[in-house]
Amino acid sequence: MLKLRFTNNKQNAVWLVEPLVTIGRSPDCDLVLEGEGVADQHAEIRVEHEQLTLRLLVDADNTFLNGKLVPMATPLPLEPADNLRIGRVAMQVVDPKREPRPAVNMAKPDPGTGWALKANHSALGNRVFPLKNETLVGRSGDCDITLAAAHLSRRHAQLTVRDGLLYVRDIESANGTFLNGRRIKEARVRRGDDLRFDTLSFGVIGPADDLDKTSVRGPEKHTGKVAPGKARAGVRPVAARVQEDRDLDVALQPAGNAVEASAAPAAGMGRAVGLGLLVLIAGGVYVAFQNGLF
Repeated sequence: MLKLRFTNNKQNAVWLVEPLVTIGRSPDCDLVLEGEGVADQHAEIRVEHEQLTLRLLVDADNTFLNGKLVPMATPLPLEPADNLRIGRVAMQVVDPKREPRPAVNMAKPDPGTGWALKANHSALGNRVFPLKNETLVGRSGDCDITLAAAHLSRRHAQLTVRDGLLYVRDIESANGTFLNGRRIKEARVRRGDDLRFDTLSFGVIGPADDLDKTSVRGPEKHTGKVAPGKARAGVRPVAARVQEDRDLDVALQPAGNAVEASAAPAAGMGRAVGLGLLVLIAGGVYVAFQNGLF
């Protein structure tokens, strides 16, 4: 990603972020320039990867590229080391990858909060930004973390550490604040989250979240007491066991006993019939003897 740097160093260099960077006096522009002869919408730089194209939006004789007057509405390519001047403001296109790299800032999180943001973009040199209890992020030099990206709002987002927890609030930025890829207005941030302001992405460094820890339950103590109406696991109620024992006894009876039990009523009935027949025969013999038949 290329930058547009002010040669007088009065303003921070601006990242040239896709797809378009507008330049002019209007506060709606991505890069606001003050000075005589600067129009509200003066010029634009189209960005596609690291291919830059400059186009003048007004008919002005105060815009120069490498010392040559820029004609209106004619697209001109921009390369690293090119010099652009609008009115009295002189700028240069720079490629951070070609510049001497400063030592990487390995600052640790502020011990007062334990939270920090680590830049994921190589253009920021993987810097680590410690967070205070209140940290303002934006393009303005008044912010606690100043990121000179053209599409970043001057006051883009507010980070707050409250009771040891980190929260982010978007300050009505033009291009949004994103937490793990989802655009948010306000949200809690956890360690390891991806926090992005427009296109600038950061990893979140912070203390462990107690809610993320897995609590280990200790061994259960058995007192032998059972709550009313409930049986201990693996123990059947007494009534159920008695009924099961009875069912088991019936199931285990020998087949012969079952036959004898079913034949006993039939045998008793047979004896009764036999005795009745004997009484009838005896009565008939007696009547015949009285009539002289014997």
